[in-house]
Amino acid sequence: FYEELVSHGVLEPLTAPVEGMVLREGSRNYVAPQGISSVVKYYLEQSGADVSYKQHVTDISLRDGSWEVSRKAGPPEQFDVVILTLPVPQILQLQGDIVNIINESQKQQLESASYSSRYALGLFYEAGTGIAVPWAAQYIADNPCIRFISIDNKKRNIESPEVGPSVVVHTTVTFGSEHLDSDPAEVQQIILSHLHRIVPSLPKPSSIKCQRWRYSQVTRAVPNCPGQMILHTQPLLICGGDGFTRSNFDGCIESALSLAEAVKPHL
Repeated sequence: FYEELVSHGVLEPLTAPVEGMVLREGSRNYVAPQGISSVVKYYLEQSGADVSYKQHVTDISLRDGSWEVSRKAGPPEQFDVVILTLPVPQILQLQGDIVNIINESQKQQLESASYSSRYALGLFYEAGTGIAVPWAAQYIADNPCIRFISIDNKKRNIESPEVGPSVVVHTTVTFGSEHLDSDPAEVQQIILSHLHRIVPSLPKPSSIKCQRWRYSQVTRAVPNCPGQMILHTQPLLICGGDGFTRSNFDGCIESALSLAEAVKPHL
């Protein structure tokens, strides 16, 4: 998978200096120059699938031997196979027959999955703005609010005079959970005040985006379900994703391969 993505320029080895990163023996780190969404787009293009975006699924029910999937806007649709890869707590929030289809032991397994929560802050600058720091990214060990700062174009190795730099900040898990339901505008100000103490030379951005990340990384995966869980066999309803493995690219691949093997007999 990595060789293919590197050969197509979707990934490249991380060469930029990252301070405070824990290097595990035998592990290699990569960066997606066009952002992590480029990995997803690459595989969607390879699949030839017709993709519909922004379809908020609310309800999954059995209708005449297939699945009827309802969404917030638009009429329901029928499917022969449904694969769910959303965060595990959101699977348990779906309505319809799925509520009764998930048996008690599966429900207990799904409920035992847990996630960390964080905020991400993006600062965007005009082309030509200089950010004078010696690193491309930095893990912060001793701040109650900020865990990670990245000069994103520098980290991705795509610095260019035509494109303005951007800075990405991730908060600590503790800060994220303590402020999960706070006003995002207030949270933004707290993060910025800590950021300016850590990097006082940071210039004023032209725009800022503050993102609440309720399901950031899996802290405890669904137990005894390597990669996926079948909720119903005929028609097939199956769930998977990093909630059944771990929150890195390897974990996603592992779940995807496990899902593909389970879905094959139903095609």
